[in-house]
Amino acid sequence: MRVGVFDSGVGGLSVVKSLLEHKLFEEIIYFGDTARVPYGVKDQNTIIRYSLEALEFFKNFEIDLLITACNTVSAYALDEMREHSHCDVIGVVDPGVLALKNAIPSNDANILILGTKATVKSGAYEKGLRSLGYRNLSAIATSLLVPIVEEGLYEGEVLQSALHHYFRDLEKTPDAIILGCTHFPLVARAIDTYFEGKSTLIHSGEAIVEYLESHYDFTKRFDTTNLKFFASENPEGLRRVAKEWLAL
Repeated sequence: MRVGVFDSGVGGLSVVKSLLEHKLFEEIIYFGDTARVPYGVKDQNTIIRYSLEALEFFKNFEIDLLITACNTVSAYALDEMREHSHCDVIGVVDPGVLALKNAIPSNDANILILGTKATVKSGAYEKGLRSLGYRNLSAIATSLLVPIVEEGLYEGEVLQSALHHYFRDLEKTPDAIILGCTHFPLVARAIDTYFEGKSTLIHSGEAIVEYLESHYDFTKRFDTTNLKFFASENPEGLRRVAKEWLAL
């Protein structure tokens, strides 16, 4: 099995890490549109255009499945990508909703959704969660976390200031937090510490794995996975982050 993973930048490496840990694929081809990150501040037509251009890139490879690790793309461009793709295209929103349902079955739980401005504006997570009966939903556009992660600031004063800025007005600690951007798992430890370990964090990478294993037959596991990394700008920078984050 050969899978493509597409993200606006380096955040999708959090999905790659989960795929590697579960040994699902023989080869992973990653493309980060680092020249145009972040997508979360762009309009829908631009997001769709960029996503279809990324799809053209993956046509250079005979992939069996494409994962759009970008929540913004999953919220706005998934239907268009599926229409133009020769293989299945999986987003991260539906798997995230499924993962939360499995982790927090109580409909009375207080759920906090974190995402980019575009993802939060789309209401994609709220729509999916409300269809399952969840009522206590809130969302915060934590867009500053994207460039912070892109800069490799996974801890420290800058990150802590951003977390305080976004969370200081919350009246109560959430029961669960959906990390609605694949950049955010890279700072999940800091978010978990901020809430004193009292919130269940829903991680896009683990949600994708859970979704894949429930929808596809992975009878074979691969002890070795061939990795290929591509970027629209500064590919060496992407490979450097991948080496650090994936411990390659």
